[in-house]
Amino acid sequence: MGLGLCIILIAVGAILTFATDWEVDTVDLDLVGLILMAVGVIGIAVYTSILRRRRMVVPPVAPTVTESDRRDLL
Repeated sequence: MGLGLCIILIAVGAILTFATDWEVDTVDLDLVGLILMAVGVIGIAVYTSILRRRRMVVPPVAPTVTESDRRDLL
C-alpha cells in the first residue's frame, strides 16, 4: 500500500465520518469512516518505517592493510 492510497483512505474516512449525514440501516458510516482513517494512519506508519529502512546508508568499511600488504608496496 503506497503513501497516496493511505492518504486517500484517510480523506475518504474523514468525509464519511464528518461531512456526511447519510442514514443506512445496516451500516454505520461513522464507524466505517473511523476504520478507514485508522487503516490509513497504520499504512502511513508502516510505509515510513519501511522507507526509513530502505534509505539507511551504511558507511563504507575501510580496507584492512596487513603487514604482508605493506611489504608488497615497499
